[in-house]
Amino acid sequence: MIQVTAQTRVLVAVEPIDFRAGIDRLCRICQAQLSNDPFSGTLYVFRNRQATAIKILAYDGQGFWLCQKRLSSGRFRHWPVQAGSAQHPLLAHELHVLLMAGDPDATGAAPQWRPVQPPRPEGRDTVSPD
Repeated sequence: MIQVTAQTRVLVAVEPIDFRAGIDRLCRICQAQLSNDPFSGTLYVFRNRQATAIKILAYDGQGFWLCQKRLSSGRFRHWPVQAGSAQHPLLAHELHVLLMAGDPDATGAAPQWRPVQPPRPEGRDTVSPD
């Protein structure tokens, strides 16, 4: 089973691919076009030219997973682009939005990580040991 956590690295191939490609050809695309190691545990997301289907390639330490989603109607209209690059990174929650044919750039979600400031004691600017 593929687990997509907040720490999962997700890379989207900006250019569409020939969907006859299987695991071996997708691995070569990861290496040659995306300059990434397909054995790294990253999820690689590809789409077909008609924007009606998505394939996800993942390596889990024992072997490769190849998942495909084909829409019964409509298209993946909001595909990420990266100027001058063949890939676009996504956060895990953005991947879920993309898989539902939504716009991952318009999620409006909170930032992935925010520093938490500890509460200060009332009336003190600094904490001193007692």
